[in-house]
Amino acid sequence: MGYHARIETRDIASFLTTRSRNSALWFVNNQRLEAAILGYTAKFASRYGVKLYALAIEGNHIQAPALFPAANRADFMRDWNSAIARAVPRFTPEYDGGRFWSRRYSNEFLPSAEDIEEYFFYTVLQPVKDGLVEKISDYPGYNCFHDAIWGIERRFKVTRRAEYNEARRFSNNVKLVDFIDVVTLKYERLPGYEHLSQKEYALLMMKRLEERRLRIVRERRERGLEFKGKEAMLRTRRGAKPARTKRSGRYSHRPRILAICHARRHQFKVWYFNIYFAYKEASKLYRAGQWDVEFPEGTYRPVVPPRIVRVE
Repeated sequence: MGYHARIETRDIASFLTTRSRNSALWFVNNQRLEAAILGYTAKFASRYGVKLYALAIEGNHIQAPALFPAANRADFMRDWNSAIARAVPRFTPEYDGGRFWSRRYSNEFLPSAEDIEEYFFYTVLQPVKDGLVEKISDYPGYNCFHDAIWGIERRFKVTRRAEYNEARRFSNNVKLVDFIDVVTLKYERLPGYEHLSQKEYALLMMKRLEERRLRIVRERRERGLEFKGKEAMLRTRRGAKPARTKRSGRYSHRPRILAICHARRHQFKVWYFNIYFAYKEASKLYRAGQWDVEFPEGTYRPVVPPRIVRVE
């Protein structure tokens, strides 16, 4: 199945994934790059009003469950991915050049509070699930769990580099410090727990994390699988190819809805495909020259081939 039509929503969260080209491990053992990614996440989440629930930066991919109340996921992902792709060669001398991301980002919808919670834990437990470490405290990179459950806000300095470079074209007296902003990275509390105090919420989430972690560890051990361990991770060379990685092509199956309830998944598949087929029909008419055709809310008009000239 090919890339699906992008549908913007205001009240349905998305699970976002972007992977590096050839699944190369450019995000390992690089604190400066990690800080830059966190800074850009804070910058663009604030700019676009994103409600970020979690964030995983693991080896060759970035994942995040998030809600876009302004229905602007595409704008956020364009700027976020672009900034990260430019930061990689800046903070990674070993980078071999070329396109950084392997393909378009993927997004699947999380239709309920239960589904957001499920993929919150999926995100923070990625290092354990992938067999890297047995506890997230052993993971040498950033893990958002404690920031998210305790409401910790982290501040980062982000340079408006394009503005700085443009200003330098016209003056040698430009100072880099005048183009640095301080941004704050913060996470939203999972929906449905607003009534709890911060301590009650944090303790409950820690309990649920540990239950899930122990289950993952037990299942791996039953399959005869061990964990790579922190020391081995610290020896991983940046840009190395992983021994095993998830692979998919343009026509690989990609789920549209991630829901732990089968009935809810079916319900939202109906919602999704109603919009999808309405979009396909509108797109067909639009490409044929019917410029005033109405598109379903939350969808984008397709790019018109150069051979078609629009006449007002």
